[in-house]
Amino acid sequence: MSNQAKAIQATYFSIIGNTSLAVIKGLAGFFGNSYALIADAIESTTDIFASFLVLFGIKYSSRPADKNHPYGHGRAEPLITFIVVGFLITSATVIAYESILNINTPHELPKSWTLLVLGGIIIWKEYSFRLVMKKGIEANSSSVKADAWHHRSDAITSIAAFVGITIALVLGKGYEAADDWAALFASGFIVYNSYLIFRPALGEIMDEHLYDDVVVNIRLVAKTVDGIIATEKCFIRKVGMKYHVDLHAIVDSKITVREGHDLAHQLKDTLKKEMPYIGNVLIHIEPD
Repeated sequence: MSNQAKAIQATYFSIIGNTSLAVIKGLAGFFGNSYALIADAIESTTDIFASFLVLFGIKYSSRPADKNHPYGHGRAEPLITFIVVGFLITSATVIAYESILNINTPHELPKSWTLLVLGGIIIWKEYSFRLVMKKGIEANSSSVKADAWHHRSDAITSIAAFVGITIALVLGKGYEAADDWAALFASGFIVYNSYLIFRPALGEIMDEHLYDDVVVNIRLVAKTVDGIIATEKCFIRKVGMKYHVDLHAIVDSKITVREGHDLAHQLKDTLKKEMPYIGNVLIHIEPD
């Protein structure tokens, strides 16, 4: 299965899961007198739109290079990640605002059965996080990894809601707001997760060097090509789900220009064959 197919599969899983959970949480929160569950439902609803954006970003960033985009359209992926972060921060702001209002508004205790709903949600969301993150790592997709963090933040908000409802039920009258304090805490955690998602995508846009492991693999593969003595500079840019490589290769100074040219092509072809996640490769030949 291609990286794009893995990423799309993970995103459809997120869309279906978040749609189902948004309905379950919303109904449970409304009938169970739990704003923490309603806050959870709000986050899941924004997650649905965010996942659709991720899906669009994956498909658009996978378009082949053209005259106006010689390096392809991969930069769309981190840009979509920024929008996903915007959705997360917006949902956190709404949850925090509504939580503060509810803390100061008298209301009934949450229903005890909401804990059963939350327990199931927590287990499902943690499973979803691990599955989608695995697919994101396999596909080398920053936006799918961001989508995975949506599931983890959702699990954390559900844990916070579980704790808040438990406190309210155990301590009884006078502690109804524990549920709302839990939702407020969850909103802060969502903002923190937003930063964790935003930072790698920013590094990708800024061509920050974060790929030492890829450099090591490139140097090892280069040594397997007959005629390549060693490698010097190696610069890497991540564009979408591919890495673009600028590599200086050292060869015998006595060979002809034609031989050096052929060696460069052989090295490029070998790298792309052995490392399928590499996109464009530019080889600069250095004399020994």
